[in-house]
This record gives sequence, C-alpha cells and structure tokens, in this order.
Amino acid sequence: MRQQVLYLWADGSSLDSTAIGWAFHDGADGAGPLLPEPAQPGAAPYRSGVDALRDGWMLLQSAQLIAPAPDQEHLNAYLDYEFVFERRVEVEVPATEWV
Repeated sequence: MRQQVLYLWADGSSLDSTAIGWAFHDGADGAGPLLPEPAQPGAAPYRSGVDALRDGWMLLQSAQLIAPAPDQEHLNAYLDYEFVFERRVEVEVPATEWV
C-alpha cells in the first residue's frame, strides 16, 4: 500500500466551502489514481472538500478555527482553512525495489 495526500485550502471553515488552493503528494509515484482534471486550468481538482470525500478521499485533518487577534483581522498570512485528505492505493512493487 502507498499513500496519497491531498491538501485543500478553502475560503471558509466548512467542508463544502470553495477550494482556493491545493497541493498533492503521491507516494505511489503515479501508479495510483490521478486527480481529476479541474474545470479551469490552475483550479483545484475538487470544488470543495465534500467533492473530495465523494471521490473516495478520507479526511485526516480539518481546519482549526482560531479567531484572529484584535486588530489583526485584515493582515495577510497563511491560508486559514486547510483540510488534509489521504487515500491508500495498492501498487505493484518490482522485486528489485526490495533489495
């Protein structure tokens, strides 16, 4: 088994909020299922976290809801609403990799 990890950053704290950023890490080196083609070039592969769940991804971590400090509400920082998903895929490993 190999693990694929998908990070989705959303515009809100709910899993059905619109995805605005993403990252994909493929421990299966392309031997597992690929991400769906986005509707527009450069867009996230899923419109929301719920769409990722419907495609078989399992939620590992949900966004932490942390209120901004007073007078810090409009400062730019990292993307707040991060959701981490994983799926495990069965891959054929050539015997030479075990040596």
